[in-house]
Amino acid sequence: MNIESEAIRSQSRLGMWFDHHVYSLVASLGRLFRRPWATALTVGVMAVALALPLGLWATLQNMQRFAGDMQQSRQVSLFLKPAVAVDRTKSLAEELKSRQDVAAVELRTPEQGLEELRRRGFGDSLAALESNPLPSLLIVTPKLDARALDGSTNDSTALVQALQALPEADVVQHDAGWRNRLDQWLRFGARLAWVLAALLGLGALLVVGNTVRVDIQARREEIGVLQLLGASDGFIRRPFLYLGACYGLLAGALALALLTGTDLALREPLAELARSYGSRFALRGFDIVQAAAIVVGASVLGWLGAGLVTGHYLRQTRPTET
Repeated sequence: MNIESEAIRSQSRLGMWFDHHVYSLVASLGRLFRRPWATALTVGVMAVALALPLGLWATLQNMQRFAGDMQQSRQVSLFLKPAVAVDRTKSLAEELKSRQDVAAVELRTPEQGLEELRRRGFGDSLAALESNPLPSLLIVTPKLDARALDGSTNDSTALVQALQALPEADVVQHDAGWRNRLDQWLRFGARLAWVLAALLGLGALLVVGNTVRVDIQARREEIGVLQLLGASDGFIRRPFLYLGACYGLLAGALALALLTGTDLALREPLAELARSYGSRFALRGFDIVQAAAIVVGASVLGWLGAGLVTGHYLRQTRPTET
């Protein structure tokens, strides 16, 4: 009998605990809907605070993806001396293809270069020339490994130096400085995103805390009665925790909606701009896992803000035993 009674009491306590959680959640939602304008202002401020670092982070992710595409398609232009014969140019192209750091070599003869200029509208100017002034051109595509793709190394430097040392080489066109500068900007942007996330996350935490503090002040008499009746801090704190979590959940969803709208507004113009340069680059937003993580993180942020304020208030007002 004692075991059965203890089991019944345990089930009763578990049922009461679960019922109070459900009641706290429903009561928190009721407070939100009873004050629509105040709720909208709080959620809006939090959403903007969350959207700024998230937008910067998404921009950096797209820039890194774009930089990776540019890195993969970057080529080295080797202009040969005019005296180099076409046969020697072809054999040199085959020699370069055999290098381990070369992915592909494209040969453009002087005649092909001249024809390309004619297609671009320079036919009248070229007609005045007595001979073809264009040299043979080898377009060398470096072979990149995983280290090069993440920007940790520049494996094309050795290739460029080898091309410049060729006796047939006249001009080697290769700009590696843009990649280093872009990497530095990306690292700076990533650090800036973390700083903004910390500062604006703290701001969102304070917004929730201040909103919950106002709600606590409005219910201080009710809280005082519960304390006199022996209610635990967890029992009193629970409705406010759910209130903060609801603020965070709504703010996270609104921040995602703002960023999605921004993405839809910019995606097509940016795609048209990329197509004009012969690229198929397009903006990429958050996937389902990232979106869920953002909403959950915002809810946790609201929960923490409410917990900190409520815990401080309860420590200040808890009756002392005599």
